Amino acid sequence: MGIKRHKPEEIVTKLRQVEVLCGQGVPRIDAIRQVQITEQTFYRWRKQYGGMGTDQLKELKRLQKENDRLRRAVSDLTLDKLILSEAARGNY
Repeated sequence: MGIKRHKPEEIVTKLRQVEVLCGQGVPRIDAIRQVQITEQTFYRWRKQYGGMGTDQLKELKRLQKENDRLRRAVSDLTLDKLILSEAARGNY
């Protein structure tokens, strides 16, 4: 059986479920087990997504996409610049 990758929306939902269960008096370990994740996964997710709402998550995704697009643009321009400088020197 393969590894299940949770989507960021699912992660935020599971983190909230754990917090709600803890607020109801359920011990944190039991709450983590009820949402079917490991302790290590919970703390890793909490470190990365803790306190984040769905609107902030959408903004994070948008910024990551924009960052990737800009990285590709910079790498393409850098490659073009290197090619042109080699052609200008006559090393083709």
